[in-house]
Amino acid sequence: MKVILKREVEPLGFEGDIVAVANGYARNYLIPKGFALEATSQNVKLMETQRKKIEIRRLKAKEDAEKVKERIGDVVVTIIQKAGEEGRLYGSVTTMDIAAGLEKQGIAIERRKIVLDKPIKSLGDFDVPVRIHPEVTASIKVTVTPEE
Repeated sequence: MKVILKREVEPLGFEGDIVAVANGYARNYLIPKGFALEATSQNVKLMETQRKKIEIRRLKAKEDAEKVKERIGDVVVTIIQKAGEEGRLYGSVTTMDIAAGLEKQGIAIERRKIVLDKPIKSLGDFDVPVRIHPEVTASIKVTVTPEE
């Protein structure tokens, strides 16, 4: 089934894109959640008239993402955790912990945008990528220190 995306859907595409997806995915998830419209000829014409507005929104979002990238370029997030003798953490540092550390410094970033392949389970310094926009990726430094 072909659908027109009303907003960015991570694995599929951007707002205004026409993509082919499974019927059930479109009927049961994308359309009811308001992420997409069925690609009828009337809806395609409607999206073509809104194409300029969509492009302007995309450019503005990218510019905003570039500004956020500049702000967080020098940020160091320090997280204090309980650790064992060999520097292994009793728990782990997750994207939620990193997002909370950024929030304390006045930078609000959704935890879903922080790309962490696996949770951090040891002490030290780590470079963590943050995907602010599909075309803009920043890197923040995360320092994990032991609890005194």
